[in-house]
Amino acid sequence: MYVDTHAHLFYPNYNNELEQVIERAKNAGVDYILVPGTDLASSSQAIQLAETYDFIYAAVGFHPHDTAEWTDDLIEKIKLLADHKKVAAIGEIGLDYYYDFSPKELQIKAFEAQLDLSLELKLPVIIHNREANDDMMEIIRKYSGTELRAQFHCFAGSLDDAKELIAMKHFISFPGNVTFKKADNIRKIVSQINIEHLLLETDSPFMTPVPYRGKRNEPAYVALVAEKIAEIHNLSIDDVARTTSFNAFKLFGIGSKNNLSFTYKIDNSLYVNVTNRCNADCVFCDRKGEAIIKGYKLKMDKSQEPDAEVYIKEIGDPKQYEEIVFCGYGEPTIRWEVVKQIASYVKENGGKTRMNTDGHGNIINKKDITPELEGLIDTVSISLNSVDPEQYAKLMRVDPKMHDEMIQFAKSAKKYTHVVMSIVGLNEVDTEKAKEFVTDKIGVDFRVREYF
Repeated sequence: MYVDTHAHLFYPNYNNELEQVIERAKNAGVDYILVPGTDLASSSQAIQLAETYDFIYAAVGFHPHDTAEWTDDLIEKIKLLADHKKVAAIGEIGLDYYYDFSPKELQIKAFEAQLDLSLELKLPVIIHNREANDDMMEIIRKYSGTELRAQFHCFAGSLDDAKELIAMKHFISFPGNVTFKKADNIRKIVSQINIEHLLLETDSPFMTPVPYRGKRNEPAYVALVAEKIAEIHNLSIDDVARTTSFNAFKLFGIGSKNNLSFTYKIDNSLYVNVTNRCNADCVFCDRKGEAIIKGYKLKMDKSQEPDAEVYIKEIGDPKQYEEIVFCGYGEPTIRWEVVKQIASYVKENGGKTRMNTDGHGNIINKKDITPELEGLIDTVSISLNSVDPEQYAKLMRVDPKMHDEMIQFAKSAKKYTHVVMSIVGLNEVDTEKAKEFVTDKIGVDFRVREYF
């Protein structure tokens, strides 16, 4: 289930119990462990562990604490270690101004040299940052637009920093401190970061989560971190495990690719991946990219779109789910007849239905489909995205006239079913204005969809 992306298993306090620690990790559902080195010796130890255990991978590099004697020739030595087939990253590297173990100038020099090495070797990096956030962000911004991909382990920045890093395609992770009683600010940041951008870690043997705080940490406890993140995001443990494991695959190449999903379960709802085709091309949509959500691969072309019977078979008893949701990386009304067949089966068998749409279904189908919603679709969630037609057109890359089409679809649909209109939480979109427009002028419910 889990990938612990940060566990220093070479520390001496594991020496007499490593086999038991690893067995407990496997029993807790840990599929893979990434062991980052902190200098040449520990990087070699990490590689030895990776050679001994097939589910352990290594990272090599110099931690900022160990850069006091940094010299340029060390890069070649790290490069030799990184040539090993089970080295998945350069790390743990970064900046730490909390302790005075190494001059800031040397820390920065070593950090930038190792970032450059990661680009040369096409490897991701594992970044440590403590009390050095201004310098850290300034350095990372220099690499914006490059192929640099990083895990910001034990994240110590602000929410704005996290959003900026995510926009650069980096990942964020938190160890056991997310469970600490007084860590409300950390949990607030976690709550605002989409699970698609998070990794799991323990930072073993440090940062032990509650209820074991004060004792030595170990990879088995990554389950406790996952449980807290699931609680914060109102997701199931399976959702967190699956998504973060796929994130680890995307960044580090650890694990395996997922197969195409026609239906996919998130929390207690089942989603129906009807199509990837869409008449819009939203700037915030990954339809033309990987089309991955919560670890599920949804990308398919028209030739791969199955008949209604395939979906119905996968749904089985619809009452086992909170609702059946027509939602993939595409516009479901493009396959309206298939949606109706599936929805009819769900309703006949006691299930609930929801459809997420851009509200262009009447144009797409060249007829008014809103009366057909009655008795088939319990809730229609329509992407408002902006009350301003010009901004709407830029966000969705459609003709501004489609804004009025969407509004008319919502007004008509509310005669036949429950309607929710939503926006994506972008800084440039006026949330309060959108809420007032939806609730007062359209007379339907309003929701903000998370972006980061």
